[in-house]
Amino acid sequence: MKRSALEAQTTLERRQPEVIDQHIVEIVSDSGEGAQTCGQSFGAICARNGNGVWTVEIIPAEIEPPARSRAGASGNRIRIGSKPVTNAGDFADVVFAFNEQVLYSRIDSSALRPGTLVFLDSTWAENPIDEIRAMYAEAVQDFRRRGYVVIEIPIEQQCRKLTDEPRRGKNMWVLGMLCALYDLDLELVRAEVTKRFSKKGGAAVEKNLALLEDGWKWALENTEHRFHVPASRTEAPTVTMNGNQALGLGIMASGMELCAMYPITPATSASHFLASAFSQVGGFVHQAEDEIAAIGFAIGASYAGRTAVTITSGPGLALKTEFIGFAVMAEVPLVIVVVQRGGPSTGLPTKIEQGDLLAALYASPGDSPKIILAPATIEECFHFMVTARKLAEEFRTPVMVLSDANLATGQQPFPKPKVSESWLAAPVDQSDWDPEVAPFAWDPDTGLSPRPIPGQKHGQYVLTGLAHDEYSHVAYESGINQRAMDMRSRKLAVLAGALIAPKVHGGEEGDLLVVGWGSTLGAIEEAVDRLRARGAKVSSLHLRFLSPLEPGLKRIFSRFRHVLTVEINYSDETGKPYLTPETRRYSQLAQLLRAQTLIDIDCWSRVPGSPLPPGMIEQELSRRLDAIARQTRTGDQQ
Repeated sequence: MKRSALEAQTTLERRQPEVIDQHIVEIVSDSGEGAQTCGQSFGAICARNGNGVWTVEIIPAEIEPPARSRAGASGNRIRIGSKPVTNAGDFADVVFAFNEQVLYSRIDSSALRPGTLVFLDSTWAENPIDEIRAMYAEAVQDFRRRGYVVIEIPIEQQCRKLTDEPRRGKNMWVLGMLCALYDLDLELVRAEVTKRFSKKGGAAVEKNLALLEDGWKWALENTEHRFHVPASRTEAPTVTMNGNQALGLGIMASGMELCAMYPITPATSASHFLASAFSQVGGFVHQAEDEIAAIGFAIGASYAGRTAVTITSGPGLALKTEFIGFAVMAEVPLVIVVVQRGGPSTGLPTKIEQGDLLAALYASPGDSPKIILAPATIEECFHFMVTARKLAEEFRTPVMVLSDANLATGQQPFPKPKVSESWLAAPVDQSDWDPEVAPFAWDPDTGLSPRPIPGQKHGQYVLTGLAHDEYSHVAYESGINQRAMDMRSRKLAVLAGALIAPKVHGGEEGDLLVVGWGSTLGAIEEAVDRLRARGAKVSSLHLRFLSPLEPGLKRIFSRFRHVLTVEINYSDETGKPYLTPETRRYSQLAQLLRAQTLIDIDCWSRVPGSPLPPGMIEQELSRRLDAIARQTRTGDQQ
């Protein structure tokens, strides 16, 4: 005897969710359909629920790409866990696709695996255009041949019942369905949606809540899949944000009062965030007419006594190069944030890369030593801004902070910072300047010098990018030039002496040490932990200071048979045509470490335009470890 519809509904609603440690969810749509908002909201809700979260935005390169195209896919990947999550993971467990073509873009990116649960909008099966119906039917068959579990769902049809603009309502309907699938508290979900749309008025809130609740109800009534990722709630308050927001908050917490920048992807949202909040702490954002004007404005503010920040990405860094050299020569404190993206040239504007390290170090005429930091987490994006401002002022030099697109757009919860007054810049010194003290009174041991402020009595001096003596007088004498070069470089040696050696993740010695920097931290450590659980003698080291380098590296490297950098920038792959050990090009950190330590450091790098999955790193490390083991056996036999 068949069950009634009511009995079936009751069974589905009462079904206990499957308890899992973690899951990876993707929402992908045409640009403008709100999949990114859906993903951001889902990530924020999971974080407030107490789950570990890491998100990655899926952003098309074009501003208005064609609809129903692989190149136009837009959305979000959300990895949630019962414990803290440090990277985007490997393959998606669940995908919501608003059409079949955008799903192909994720297949092309190797984001899915056989068994991935795919919820696909079925509206295209009834499209009035024959070609679209045929494309959809063929794609569904193809997805199933690939081993995906395809569940066709009536997203647009359901939304039409509640809104005249179903294209703009799909994201909230899917959010409701997602939250039901993952056993999240409906009141928590309602609160997030209310907060997100409150500025648009009560009508917008009500409409989006209606879409949300209909998606929630539909999921409970029509799908048997339900999951529960246990939360690890803590009494300590946490915040959830992306890296660009963390940079903005860090700028405000540091006491800097001016950000001068020109819009550039993926750095622009940092200025948008600052523009919305900076005035509350007395700061302001200056949008200059171009990248060169932006850094010039920032240098002027810093020269006047208040250290400023300028934010950019790779092409903007290229345009700022001359002024960066000027700030080094003139010893003006300045903070420069570079949110890296794919290159060269315009490259991949919306995709991740770690390709700007060598440009940050060397892209300036002559010798231009500067401090370079690289945050590895979203939390560090916040704290490093305070550190950058302090170092810039203490050492009278530009400080560059290398973030990247993965940190910029990814969301992660972290402990709420306890703001300290010690973070803030001291008031500008307006006491009389001793006219007997030169504006560059370099200490012969440290290269450091007190800084006069033009507003001080007797504090004015000529600022020049020409070679100069300690009185800022233009000077071309060889001895003076040598001394000035020594003093500017000596400051980095002083800072290096104050740093502590980095900590090794894993054993202190072994067969292989993996060295990384920036946002690859979580993926590298997860890959290393998986291998160590199987008995491999592999460890990792992550660098935050890239100029000067952290101390003790040569000693740490000597305890491992092989050292390998893992990076998201280009290097030649061994065994390819015309490549020899002499002609092969190494990745950027590998080049730096080889030069500094004179150790034969190898590298493995990729430029896929997306974060490196831990599984991909694990596979390469496993291959390297197998090769080391074969070498050991061969040596023993000999």
